[in-house]
Amino acid sequence: MRPLSPTTTVALLFTAAVLYLATWITLVVVHPGDTDWSSIAASHASLLALLGFLVPTVLALVAVVPRLPVRSLTLLPAALVLNIVVGQVIGTMGLPVPLYLDSIGTVLVGVLAGPGAGLVTGSLSALVWGTFNPTVIPFAAGYAMVGLAAGVTGRLIRRSWWWTVIVGAVVGVFSAVMAAPVASFIYGGTAGTGTGLLVTFYRSLGAGPVEAVFLQSWTSDPADKVIVFAAVAAVVRSLPQRAVRAFAPATLPGPDGEAGLAGFAGEAGTAGEAGTAGEPGQPGIAGEAGTAGEAGTVGEPGTAGGGARR
Repeated sequence: MRPLSPTTTVALLFTAAVLYLATWITLVVVHPGDTDWSSIAASHASLLALLGFLVPTVLALVAVVPRLPVRSLTLLPAALVLNIVVGQVIGTMGLPVPLYLDSIGTVLVGVLAGPGAGLVTGSLSALVWGTFNPTVIPFAAGYAMVGLAAGVTGRLIRRSWWWTVIVGAVVGVFSAVMAAPVASFIYGGTAGTGTGLLVTFYRSLGAGPVEAVFLQSWTSDPADKVIVFAAVAAVVRSLPQRAVRAFAPATLPGPDGEAGLAGFAGEAGTAGEAGTAGEPGQPGIAGEAGTAGEAGTVGEPGTAGGGARR
């Protein structure tokens, strides 16, 4: 599939970001009254959330997929499965862990394949997961933001462990900003098993229902993202640089042909390593013509004629 023009690609991604934000604001501010999220067909709110996040996800896919190499495209389904399986296990199996760990695949794709691919992976994870657990759908904007941030900060994550911790904590803060209002205003302060223990703890300290959920998010999300980003950094650093570069998407060229929006491309400038190719020096050793033939020993004419003896 031929990549779209840079202008069209940026326009689609910008439109998708606006629609993600608009849907999130609508759900948080309006928080529709039919709060039965047991199935998508059970309430208009779940259907509104699904459609509101599905449209920008499709736009982002149209913009991003043509620029991704085959290796990155094959990584996306694996990342979705990893997110959903780990998130479902921690969220529903009664584990007393006040974490989520449902964005490992999203961060991995973002770091390897760029912010566009990370955004798509995050939102798709929420939508696919939401087909059998609709309560996840309103968090789709937050999942998309995590993938986008992972792609933008991919170089910092690969640079040092300190940067990995800092980036993870900062992304966790932004994740809490987007997740806490959803949990508080849409679900009335409910939370999962492990995070619910933390909510109960803050309630025991005198916090109200909404305040306790906000405190839980501000505690869990930064810690969760630090762990996730550290795990992804360990995986990426164990890969050869050639393998890391193989996941990078096509660049978005700038006005004069030079690479614009380099972060989208995953460090395209390091590809090729042309400086070491060929080693054209040392021409003098080719052929070694001076030793060829040894003509001085040919024939030995001084002994010719010995055949006259009878």
